[in-house]
Amino acid sequence: MKGEKVRLDQLCEIRSGGTPSRDRSEFYGEGIPWAKIDDLNVADGIVVSTKESLTPKGLSAIRGRPFPEGTLLFAMYGSVGKMAWAGTDLATNQAILGINVLDESLLDRRYLRHWMASKQIEFDRDANGITQKNLSAGYVRSLEISLPPLHDQIRIATLLDKALMLRRKRREAIRLADDFLCAAYLEISARHTERVTVESVLADVPNAARTGPFGSQLLVSEFTDSGIPVLGIDNVVGNTFTWGFRRFISQEKYEQLERYSVRPGDVMITIMGTTGRVAVAPDDIPLCISTKHLCTMSLNRQQMCSDYLWACLRWDPEVRMQSQRESKGAIMEGWNMGIVKSLMVSKPPIEVQQRYVSLLNRTNQIVCNARKAADDTDALISCIESKYLGSSAATSVNGHQSE
Repeated sequence: MKGEKVRLDQLCEIRSGGTPSRDRSEFYGEGIPWAKIDDLNVADGIVVSTKESLTPKGLSAIRGRPFPEGTLLFAMYGSVGKMAWAGTDLATNQAILGINVLDESLLDRRYLRHWMASKQIEFDRDANGITQKNLSAGYVRSLEISLPPLHDQIRIATLLDKALMLRRKRREAIRLADDFLCAAYLEISARHTERVTVESVLADVPNAARTGPFGSQLLVSEFTDSGIPVLGIDNVVGNTFTWGFRRFISQEKYEQLERYSVRPGDVMITIMGTTGRVAVAPDDIPLCISTKHLCTMSLNRQQMCSDYLWACLRWDPEVRMQSQRESKGAIMEGWNMGIVKSLMVSKPPIEVQQRYVSLLNRTNQIVCNARKAADDTDALISCIESKYLGSSAATSVNGHQSE
């Protein structure tokens, strides 16, 4: 099924573009579209317009000729392996190769793209360069492509096209669910205009709002391979609680730092590095503490639902403006516990908050199912690539990153 291996330059015309002198204004302007790597970031994978264009003089200056519509555009620098189709005749700079199939009775264009995408791990491995990864045109020309019979190529390409379309739809469903929850929150906050400080809805317990241990309270050398987990930015950065890199401390160290414990339902927000990301500690969270990179809050549940505050901290435009205003002028980029406690957040009646949380839970179940379906589709793509394109099972996730 995989067929014989043939050098790519025996099946395709492969050439790069160029960049005319920036000192010559007559080289740039109305004329032929001129693609750079950023222009390959198109949702449908087809480049029909570009940020810049070359005049006929500009094209002549780089001794170029346009790549025809249908050319496979391949990034050699930086985002190595990024691809798109030329949706019109266009030129490119030297960072992009144009790959044109010479005889489509031997090589199907769609099969070529899928085969190239399946090699992404190899491209990443072989790319070199101190300041920027790059592949040479010679490297791409010398690639040996598996060449099964044309009808098999078309069948494989069609199968992968459908699988990728299915994955795109499932990922779009996840994005739309997020947009829906945001819109639902904004509608509630617009109807119920009461605002209070975060501090006013904290639980009446010691250290209801806390940041993790600083300085000598917890040294890197005190982390262990097992024990009590220590939560950081990686557990919150996706705006949902996830187990990222595992850090632990001993039971003895925990007893010294017990006041930094994270309880089920606590709201955690990042205050250093990537600020403003927020997550809620799940009900089944084990005994653990948080680091100084997080502000962890235990709420008065009769006044504020954790998931409603999560939505407010994530999407409320007034809250975002407050936090940006308060953090300006700081010595280093970041928030502090005082900024978080002083934020004026939306506070509708508790029963309204509870209805929103119910909606959120139902929507999250749909998202969970969509994520599982997307993962299943990833596995399917990997299986197809491994069976028909000779790639490793891990390749497909990277190889079709732009899909």
